[in-house]
Amino acid sequence: MIDRSNSQNTRNKSDALQGFMAGHALIIGIAEYPAMIGRLPDAVRNDAKDVFDVLVNPRNCGYDASRVELLLDSAATLASIRRGLASLAQRARQDDTVLIYFSGHGARLTMNSAPSSALVPIDFEPTRHEATSLMELEFSKALEQIKAKKLLILLDACHAGGAASLKGAPGAVDLILGYEEKTLARLSEGIGRVLIASSRATEVSNVFNGARNSVFTQHALEAFQGRAHSRGDGLIRVFDFFNYIAEKVQQSLPGRQHPIFKASELEDNFPIALTQANSPREKQTTPAPVDDWKRLHDLLADLYPAGPTDKELWQRAGGDLSHLNLAGSGRTTWFSALRVLRHGGGGGSIGKDQLVRVMRDDFPHHPELEEL
Repeated sequence: MIDRSNSQNTRNKSDALQGFMAGHALIIGIAEYPAMIGRLPDAVRNDAKDVFDVLVNPRNCGYDASRVELLLDSAATLASIRRGLASLAQRARQDDTVLIYFSGHGARLTMNSAPSSALVPIDFEPTRHEATSLMELEFSKALEQIKAKKLLILLDACHAGGAASLKGAPGAVDLILGYEEKTLARLSEGIGRVLIASSRATEVSNVFNGARNSVFTQHALEAFQGRAHSRGDGLIRVFDFFNYIAEKVQQSLPGRQHPIFKASELEDNFPIALTQANSPREKQTTPAPVDDWKRLHDLLADLYPAGPTDKELWQRAGGDLSHLNLAGSGRTTWFSALRVLRHGGGGGSIGKDQLVRVMRDDFPHHPELEEL
């Protein structure tokens, strides 16, 4: 298995006892856009407020409130967002965790040049789109300035009720609200950087009538409140966080909304918050069980570090590599491949039992494979 340094173990235990002192966050929520852009449901504002509240709650995520900035509606100007990103770059250390949450409009620009995407602040002007939005290139450069090697970006953009083309302003470039998937991939580039988006580029981020939160953020809040899988060490980790959200969103909206996970250089299922079950004010007497899928993922990442192509494992187990997304590190591609397998995919005749059998052929005396 992957060895963790003593200093990191000490840091994790310290976090679980004292609060998540390694955590920094910037939370942005914009619903009150001008009419020409398109107002979003009140749930968008609630989403940002509730993410802030759960992060700083000592009974949940345990972030220090002084390290979490909330920008709502009129406060979420382009200048404020830039200052918030710069502040993260200034104060977050290399071993810290940084979380950036945005709920609002994203925009895909349809220009003669290559397509680009942008976050739309409250003071966006359609006739000055490049000067008044957080363009992809600027956002990416701001992320590069953040020294933390555990960085999670949550994008809950393109909401139902606000998914449309923004057109008609004299002298304005045409904008299609939403985010390009290529942009999401580019924003996730870098060591320890993960981007989780609420839906595919062709979908909308749904809000049920009368609901306080969007479907995506509702389940993200549940994960932050302790419902995501935990190893029993008091910490919520990024893969487990996403697995919970993805499964719950797809149960709520079968075939209509699919959260996506993007990462390019990720080798660690890093912690993003405390979990309620082992927060500073509560003790967990019995460690939470580690499910077989989680154990299988860790074993695959250790024994076949190059991913499903390593030693032709996926094909030997009866699978078809064309059914997988093989972009990213070995650990990331195994995470993605097992998600496909859990939902009955993977091509050919592959299944979990067949995969384990082939692994046992390669490592006949491995004790954890015997248990699986």
